[in-house]
Amino acid sequence: MNAPTGGRGDRRPLAEINVTPLVDVMLVLLIIFMVAAPMIQQGVDVSLPKVVATELPAQTDLLVLSVDRSGRVFVGRTPVDMDTLGDKLRAILARKGDKEAFLRADKDVPYGVVVRVMAEARKAGIERLGMVTEPPDRT
Repeated sequence: MNAPTGGRGDRRPLAEINVTPLVDVMLVLLIIFMVAAPMIQQGVDVSLPKVVATELPAQTDLLVLSVDRSGRVFVGRTPVDMDTLGDKLRAILARKGDKEAFLRADKDVPYGVVVRVMAEARKAGIERLGMVTEPPDRT
């Protein structure tokens, strides 16, 4: 009762994994993310003031408050009325661990509107409020 040692009867399982398709898929995904990552921007499109500062950390769960040129306030991309901003922020902070937010305000927005948004954020419990700016043009 010996097993055949050659010819057509020799059927051993193949113990090698072909990783070429896996590498192909991973390289395609890497290229897609490299192309798409610079296009991802949080918040509303505003014209930021230009100053020298450190870069914003690359996190996806940042709380971003935006004020556009006409004075409308946004939490992320959602428009919020100034009267309900505090309640909305308190609800978000109840789910979130850190009490940190970033403010993106158009450079043409009156100072009083920005200060009012900052005051509402403080009253809602935000302990650290960062200002988002753009680097100056290097000419």
